[in-house]
Amino acid sequence: MMSKKTNKKIKYVLKLYVTGQTTNSVLAIKNLKEVLDSDPGLNYELKIIDILKNPQLAEDDKILAAPTLTRTLPSPAKRIIGNLSNKEKVLIGLDIVQNMEIK
Repeated sequence: MMSKKTNKKIKYVLKLYVTGQTTNSVLAIKNLKEVLDSDPGLNYELKIIDILKNPQLAEDDKILAAPTLTRTLPSPAKRIIGNLSNKEKVLIGLDIVQNMEIK
């Protein structure tokens, strides 16, 4: 059983960089939406960026691999590379979960 404590007053600004409709890109989008939707009180803004259509955005943010998830706010910025299949790692990596116990 997992208990978590989130700060609902903080707004998270997230960008998910993907490469078209590849298997990993589709999986990353699906996994991220499941993670974010698991906490209905979570305040976030998500932008999905296809680096094949917008390579300059990826270059500006120094994205070298896809899929890559970035959290730009609150500071400091955070990054996670991969298909985001491990929910706990995504929440911890983005500092969305402040107190987590896994039993």
